[in-house]
Amino acid sequence: MSAPLLAAIELRKRFGGVPASDGVSLTVSAGEIHAFIGPNGAGKTTLVAQLAGALRPDSGRIELAGRDVTSLGPSERVRLGLARSYQVTTLFGGFGVLDNVALAVQARSGSSMSFWRPVAREQALYEEAAAILARIGLAGRESVAAAHLAHGEQRALEVGLALATRPRLLLLDEPMAGMGPEESARMLTLVQRLREADPALAVLLIEHDMDAVFRLADRISVLVSGRVLATGTPAEIRADAQVRRAYLGEESA
Repeated sequence: MSAPLLAAIELRKRFGGVPASDGVSLTVSAGEIHAFIGPNGAGKTTLVAQLAGALRPDSGRIELAGRDVTSLGPSERVRLGLARSYQVTTLFGGFGVLDNVALAVQARSGSSMSFWRPVAREQALYEEAAAILARIGLAGRESVAAAHLAHGEQRALEVGLALATRPRLLLLDEPMAGMGPEESARMLTLVQRLREADPALAVLLIEHDMDAVFRLADRISVLVSGRVLATGTPAEIRADAQVRRAYLGEESA
């Protein structure tokens, strides 16, 4: 069996006397959509920050493609293939949609990091950015300022910025937050199409929309009070009595 693309091993993080991560372990394989769910206060935000490199664990280890990346920061992890979207959209609001993605492509490629050199001269950069917009369903919106997009479109654009780094693992932090049913359905379709376009791409999905989680995920891990309560297929998680009591709000039969 091949090694997992991502492995978190016994991660522990405390804030004062409160354990936010209490021995969290998980793996994500290439091509897998692995969802992480849990009630508010379960420690999901702390876990995401540790995996992305924004927060160092007190103990434990994080490996990406077999390499120990525990001490590496976010930008170094991006270069190794881990890209992240955020709960709160972070875009260049005054820039057009195409320019937002082009800047992300530029940052990855290092083709021109001088702001005194017109980026428009780099045709290949814009061609790649346009291809990403087609993947995320924003073709035809190239010149619209990011700040003028609908909320669902902004979330899709943020996924596009992550794709511009050419990730092996895409960490989606509540991509459907604040969306209505139609926008959520479009985001669900987008994630499905990403897998179809690149079967090797792994996705770690943090999400409150349970319908989307159970439709998308190959495996689901349930986080409660900083600990992984259970990991399994969607069918196994639905049938797990502990999960039903602790998170899904159901009584076991």
